[in-house]
Amino acid sequence: VQLQASGGGLVQAGGSLRLSCAASGSTLGDYPIGWFRQAPGKEREGILCISRSGDRTYTSDSAKGRFTISRDNAKNMVYLQMNSLKPEDTAVYYCAAHPGGFERLCFQYKYGLDYWGKGTQVTVSS
Repeated sequence: VQLQASGGGLVQAGGSLRLSCAASGSTLGDYPIGWFRQAPGKEREGILCISRSGDRTYTSDSAKGRFTISRDNAKNMVYLQMNSLKPEDTAVYYCAAHPGGFERLCFQYKYGLDYWGKGTQVTVSS
């Protein structure tokens, strides 16, 4: 499956953005999907995951209460709604998929994931 993240940009602190992850080459509903981010000089961080059907999600402490993940399998799309953005949210955001289970994607991504999309830059100004 090929993934492409989009929707990033420059936003002021307190603002909102919605990122999209489009899939091609395979059915997105076959995979749990995660959103990850990497800020300059920092390790890649897993922030949200959603199960194949969308009935289970995970949200990291850094995203809790501000970011939500959703998916539309009919459209082969996954979304990341980001509200109340902070300068520390500045990073390149990636979506990723892995044929293993939800836990493998969300909590063991440092062992490697099979499919990464090209990232999209999010910059939050203070």
